[in-house]
Amino acid sequence: MRVTIKGQVTIPRHIRKKLGITPASEVDFVEEKGRVFLVKQKEEKIADRTFAKLRGIATVKMTTDQIMALTRSDK
Repeated sequence: MRVTIKGQVTIPRHIRKKLGITPASEVDFVEEKGRVFLVKQKEEKIADRTFAKLRGIATVKMTTDQIMALTRSDK
């Protein structure tokens, strides 16, 4: 398997299928005793990171009740 100039490799189809790796899947590289392993991240780990990126970026100064009233309005 050849590494591109950008450091990319193609994961063989049978490995992607076996591990359930699809486009946008998150993977990690783990080094152990001079070897490197590719491991698929667990779904909850991905979700935790996604929400962590969003924490604290809201700029609206509204209470949860006010936001809920806006989103459930019949207007």
